[in-house]
Amino acid sequence: MDKLLIRGGRQLHGEVRISGAKNAALPEMCATLLTDETVNLLNVPRLHDVATMRRLLDNMGVRTETHGERGGLSLQAAAPIKPEAPYELVKTMRASVLALGPLLARFGEATVSLPGGCAIGSRPVDQHIRGLQAMGAEIVVEHGYMIARLPQGRTRLQGARITTDMVTVTGTENLMMAATLAEGETILENAAQEPEIADLAGMLIKMGAQIDGQGGSRIRIGGVEKLHGCTHQVVADRIEAGTFLCAVAATGGDVLLQHGRADHLDAVIDKLRDAGVSVTAMEGGIRVQSPGAGSGRLKAQSFRTTEYPGFPTDMQAQFMVLNCIAQGPSLATETIFENRFMHVNELIRLGANIQIDGKVSMVEGVEKLSGATVMATDLRASASLVIAGLVADGETQVDRIYHLDRGYDQMETKLRGIGADIERVK
Repeated sequence: MDKLLIRGGRQLHGEVRISGAKNAALPEMCATLLTDETVNLLNVPRLHDVATMRRLLDNMGVRTETHGERGGLSLQAAAPIKPEAPYELVKTMRASVLALGPLLARFGEATVSLPGGCAIGSRPVDQHIRGLQAMGAEIVVEHGYMIARLPQGRTRLQGARITTDMVTVTGTENLMMAATLAEGETILENAAQEPEIADLAGMLIKMGAQIDGQGGSRIRIGGVEKLHGCTHQVVADRIEAGTFLCAVAATGGDVLLQHGRADHLDAVIDKLRDAGVSVTAMEGGIRVQSPGAGSGRLKAQSFRTTEYPGFPTDMQAQFMVLNCIAQGPSLATETIFENRFMHVNELIRLGANIQIDGKVSMVEGVEKLSGATVMATDLRASASLVIAGLVADGETQVDRIYHLDRGYDQMETKLRGIGADIERVK
């Protein structure tokens, strides 16, 4: 099992290229099931989850082919397609549930295993099921599988007004994709507003879908009879960009994040600026400059995670590391997932001063962290431990980094390119 060895204490300087967003690439790969024509995706990140999704689509009969040097992927879901996502391919990746809507919309049936993924808390799929049932689907859950079909005599889903009980990103994406081939109009109320949803909608529109309101809480979709192929570039990964922002903020330095989108990170950037970090939106990227740990100029910042455009839960662990070495106390309130402080005990092993009370972590900044062996517990926790290792004295070993590989495209290579002393050990 691979691990990372990090020798901390170095500032970061130079340029790093931000990859395409995993959380946009995965639903967009599933969206190719909506047409029998070829879809060309560009800027697809090289990640374990992307490889798993490709194997899942290959297993259904989708023809996939890589092209170009920077994330080119062609997909064609020409018949025959087997509308099934088996447990063996679904168990490690929650996003596989996104095959349910497209398969049902185009083929009238789907059998999809209940998903797995990071153990950061309950993420139920009932909102997906209820929304598709509102569009006329018959769905039962048996032996760990969602078995969906259209009623006898029906050839298409039916447009509906759907209000989800909670804001759900994958739920919004699944229902939006399904609605593109439904008969009539579908309105999604209480929709998630993440940039990845707007990016997916942009791709679907290129394919011939009728969608407006994406990026807001109310999305309107006019169903069409057929979608077509297209070429689409995956939007830059805002969480990868935010992770590198926090890394430079903690270590100190001056780095340009190529292709980073500052407008997708307003809540994080506001907190970084309040902490004493310079963040500048530039043409083609984001520039971050920081005095780093030990300067006495970084001020701890309290924050509360919430749905986009608020502070993202996927940035909670990384920003907490900055608070660990900044001046003063801070509170981090986690409102999205009930089990997302698993990185805290590992940060304490490195010398952080953190206490947890339910959904709130209380951090008191310390002068320095000290290297130690730590264990990654989920994707974003892994990133936080890498940042902590970059700023800690001595050597830090991060075990179980297969979590990291699920969401970061060659993270250690990118960090070495801007001056970090980090290596992967097989």
